[in-house]
Amino acid sequence: MKKQNMNRDWIATARTLSQALPYLQRYTGAIVVIKLGGHAMGSDEAMEEFARDVVLMQMVGIHPVVVHGGGPMINAMLDKLAIKSEFVNGKRVTDEATVEVVEMVLSGRVNKRIVQALNSQGGKAVGLSGKDASLMICDQTNPDLGFVGTPAEMNPEVLHDLFAKNTIPVIAPLGAGRNGETFNINGDTAAGAIAAALKADRLLLLTDVAGVKDASGDVMTELKARQIRDLTAEGVIAGGMIPKTETALNAIEGGVRAVVILDGRAPNACLLELFTEHGAGSLIRGD
Repeated sequence: MKKQNMNRDWIATARTLSQALPYLQRYTGAIVVIKLGGHAMGSDEAMEEFARDVVLMQMVGIHPVVVHGGGPMINAMLDKLAIKSEFVNGKRVTDEATVEVVEMVLSGRVNKRIVQALNSQGGKAVGLSGKDASLMICDQTNPDLGFVGTPAEMNPEVLHDLFAKNTIPVIAPLGAGRNGETFNINGDTAAGAIAAALKADRLLLLTDVAGVKDASGDVMTELKARQIRDLTAEGVIAGGMIPKTETALNAIEGGVRAVVILDGRAPNACLLELFTEHGAGSLIRGD
């Protein structure tokens, strides 16, 4: 019988698994909503790694929910179809022609790519949008922006049904209007509303930045809601981080235990956040 030499990497791996035990126990049965966007959607390799992490999360007893965006894919298809967009205060006007393309891209190509990636890693994933089973009923956000919606009524029963069947929901951020309209929803907003409706243990917002930074540019690993408000008032939190932190605050007010803004470019970011002591981003809790 051939004797194997103990490799330092093997020992480190075993130690990591052992140290993860309390976190595995902590999250058994927990609902974790993940907003997928940015780098993790940019390449087949990143998508494969993300899918493997999500399937592992489910295998150790977590109920993961994936909510995705798809802005670059929508832009590419609009250009291909020669559909020109108008903008109001920097925001795209979603007219009737545009919302048809949005639905086609998000519920079709993007959604099914993620579903296929999860299934390829041994998971059982199902794709849907907020229109399915009336998951998200929306009101129009701003008439000037057209078919852009804000979730007003949430019906998460279908997601609980999928959890009971060990199925991973993959949700495109589209919602139904009260008069049969289709509304496009900001991906972060949709993820926050779904997490609140589920009273999720965690909402993970994957971004292309390391997290929320202080005035010195250092990532803040843990914040309270009041700190977010203060930093925003002081102008430290600015630009694209504002809607993410607003989503975090709204989700916490809606019953989510904690929200993490983390760097989706980091390998195994979700696993690092959930199953290690140091985490992988900025953890936001209520006051």
